Amino acid sequence: MKRVEELLHEIQCIMEDAKAVPLTGGKSLIDTEQIMDIIDEIQDSLPSEVRQAKNIVADRSQIIAEARKEAESIIREAEEKKKQMVEQNEIVRAAHAQANEILNDCKAKTSDMRKAANDFVEDIMKKTDEAITVQLTELRKTRQNIKMTQKTGTGSNL
Repeated sequence: MKRVEELLHEIQCIMEDAKAVPLTGGKSLIDTEQIMDIIDEIQDSLPSEVRQAKNIVADRSQIIAEARKEAESIIREAEEKKKQMVEQNEIVRAAHAQANEILNDCKAKTSDMRKAANDFVEDIMKKTDEAITVQLTELRKTRQNIKMTQKTGTGSNL
């Protein structure tokens, strides 16, 4: 394309340097053979430059098509990664919820077990206290009886 521009510039210079013909209303005299040679060179240069331009356009289209394919692939991969991350996030969230539920169940069971153990111990201690009280009462009665028999003298034959 550069060669065509140079040739067009050459024609422009020839036109600017051309001698004006008097009484023709600003028309100039130029060497038509020189201009025709330049036009022939332009015509010879155009097919290769047009071909080169077409190749550039074709390459541009191919590059754009490849870029689109790559962009679509990147988008698909990103969406798949996002989906996996969301699924993983959901799994983590569900695991946290399940862990909290298990922890709450354990706390409730621990509390129930502690209460049951305290109630059991309280019950045993109450029964033990009652049994000791009964035995203490019996012991006191027995001592009282012994003291009474000693005072009355009936127990001296032993």
